Amino acid sequence: MIVVATDDFEVYHGVVGELRDRGVEFTTLEPGESLPEAARVAIVGPEDEHPDVETVRATPDDPRRAVDAALAILRGDGGRTVVGIDPGDHPGIAVLSGETVVAAFQVPADEAAAAVAEEVADAPDPLVRIGDGARLQGAKIIEALDGVPVELVDETGTTPYLGTGARGMGDVLAAVNIARLDGERIESRDIEPTAGEIQRIKNRSRRRSDDDRTLDEKLARRVAVGELTMEEALQRHRER
Repeated sequence: MIVVATDDFEVYHGVVGELRDRGVEFTTLEPGESLPEAARVAIVGPEDEHPDVETVRATPDDPRRAVDAALAILRGDGGRTVVGIDPGDHPGIAVLSGETVVAAFQVPADEAAAAVAEEVADAPDPLVRIGDGARLQGAKIIEALDGVPVELVDETGTTPYLGTGARGMGDVLAAVNIARLDGERIESRDIEPTAGEIQRIKNRSRRRSDDDRTLDEKLARRVAVGELTMEEALQRHRER
């Protein structure tokens, strides 16, 4: 069980709100009160102490990070932070602690690297896994993540079927799947696609089109570097 033990009004309400939103069992105590037998971890404020149990210190401006850390202790899975990214114009980003998804975002491409950097800032052994689609956007994110280990993941099949009411969630769910796949460790990414990658995009375009249409070399390359989505490229091909 998590115990919230702080006199700091802002910390208390921020942490309690996060715990309630996630449906986590917890109790609250005044600092220094005896802990219940089931207590495993205490979330305290910047000036509070609770020596009888493992503690996580929370700040008023970021209660979520403290709750993430407390849940990692409860799970006992080491809590390694792995961030999955489905690159594109609005990348999906999923943050996993062990096997548990603790946060998810979809942001404009130029904000993605900053969002990821914030999530891994205090993690002891973070790892970023990014899908191999949308090369141009992905390369920019990789370049901006200085000092963070990055793996490039084959994102084929990572976007799930979206049923009723799930529209708009595909990129985030793909990011979750990407985070769970092993990839190839890289330092940077060449945005110039290979002949084999262009051919794979051509083959994929024929399967995706309703009229057995295959993209030409120029359009396939623009898809490879992330300038066009497959649907946009097929539409341009039809309009010729």
